[in-house]
Amino acid sequence: MTNITTETRGALGVITLDRPEALNALTHEMVTETADALRAFAADDAVERVLITGAGEGAPGAKPRWQQALCAGGDVVTLHADVQTTRGQGAARFWRDEYALNAQIARFPKPVVAIQHGIVLGGGVGISGHASHRVVTDSTRIGFPEVTIGFVPDVGATWLLTRGRGELGTRAALTGDHFGAADAIALGLADRYVPEDRLDELVSSLETTHPSAAIEQLAAEPPAGQLVAARPMIDRAFAGDDTQAIVERLAAAGAEGEALAATIAKRSPFAVAVTLAALRRARGLRSLEEALVQEYRVSRHSSLAADFSEGIRAQLIDKDRRPKWTPSSLAGVTPAMVEGCFAPVPEGDLVLPTSLEEEPA
Repeated sequence: MTNITTETRGALGVITLDRPEALNALTHEMVTETADALRAFAADDAVERVLITGAGEGAPGAKPRWQQALCAGGDVVTLHADVQTTRGQGAARFWRDEYALNAQIARFPKPVVAIQHGIVLGGGVGISGHASHRVVTDSTRIGFPEVTIGFVPDVGATWLLTRGRGELGTRAALTGDHFGAADAIALGLADRYVPEDRLDELVSSLETTHPSAAIEQLAAEPPAGQLVAARPMIDRAFAGDDTQAIVERLAAAGAEGEALAATIAKRSPFAVAVTLAALRRARGLRSLEEALVQEYRVSRHSSLAADFSEGIRAQLIDKDRRPKWTPSSLAGVTPAMVEGCFAPVPEGDLVLPTSLEEEPA
C-alpha cells in the first residue's frame, strides 16, 4: 500500500509523505512513487509549483500535523536486514533510486517548496534540502545522525554541508546532532523560518502565489540558535583532515568544546573518520551529482562494515544504546580502512538519469 498521497490545489501540486506511525521514514516504494509524482507534476502545465510535506495525523496519540515529522530518514532497519541476507543488494537498489530522487528534486523545472517541520533526519533532508524553497518552523529538528549507527551522511549531505559555511557542516556531520530552525539555516539546509501557526496560511497562499512571495509574506526571524555564536571555535577545532586532532582541539576549547568531544567519542570511530574524508573530498567536487556518485560508493562499502549492523542493533533493534564499535577508537581506524570506502563497487558506479523522463540505471 502506498505511503504517499498527491493532490493538486490550484496551481500547486502537493506530495505528502504518509507513514506517520514511522515518522514518515522512507521505504523504497515511497522513493519511487515520489519520483513518479514529480514526473507527473513536471508534465502537467496546470501545476506551476510543488509542495513536499509530511503527514502527522493518523497514529494513536499523534501530535498535531505540523509538530511531528516531515521524515525521520530512510527505513534503515529494513536496509540492515537486507545487508544481513543479501550483502546489501536491495539496499543498493534503494540508494540508487533515492539518490536519483535527490538529484531530481534539485534540478526540477518548477519551484519546489519543502516544509521541514518536526523531525527531519538523513533521508528527510535528502527529500527537502535540495528543494528550491526550504522552510523551517518552530518544531524543526534537523540533522544527519548517521555516525550514531555506524553509517555516513548521504543523500547529498556531503554537498549541502560543504558549501562555504566554514566548519559548521563538519561539526553537524561528526557529532550527529539535531538542530533547530536558525541553525538549520546557518548550516545551509534551509532558507526561511515560518512560525508554525502560519503554515496553513502558507500552503493556501502557494495555491495562487509564487513561493518566493508567499514565503516572504509570512516569514519571520527564527529564535536564536547556537551555531553562529560558536562559529569561531567550531572553525578552529573542526579544521583539517585528522579526526584525532579535531577531538584534541575540542577537548582544549572549554566546556562547549569538551561536550562536543565527548559526543564524538560515543559515535562510531570508523564512521566519523570516513565522514570527515567524504566531506573533505566533496569540497573539491563540482556538483551535487558528483557528490551523490561518491556517496553511493561510501554507502555501499560502509553498510558492509561491522559498525553499520552493530549501530542499528544497538540504537533501533535491541535499543540498549551500547554499541561495541570496531575499531573501538579513532586511533584504530587506518588510512586503508577509510580509503577502501571510496573504491569502486562491484555493480559499478551510480549512474543518474540525465532527464526527468529517464528512469535510474
